[in-house]
Amino acid sequence: MKKLSFVLAAGLLSLAACSSQTPAENAADANEAALDNVGEVLEDAAENTSNEAAADVLENAAENAHDAADAAGNTVK
Repeated sequence: MKKLSFVLAAGLLSLAACSSQTPAENAADANEAALDNVGEVLEDAAENTSNEAAADVLENAAENAHDAADAAGNTVK
């Protein structure tokens, strides 16, 4: 009986450990989130600068980071 309960517990644990996403999908999601965070930081920096030219450069960089995040999210899906 102990052996059967151990096997059942191990089987349930292995099922609980399964994810609906593959490692590649997890990596793509992590890359997407990281690039999106970079875009947010760049947008905040653009809002906090008093130099108009620097703000434009930062806003363009933020937009590029968000576009890269979208592309990263679409690579595996």
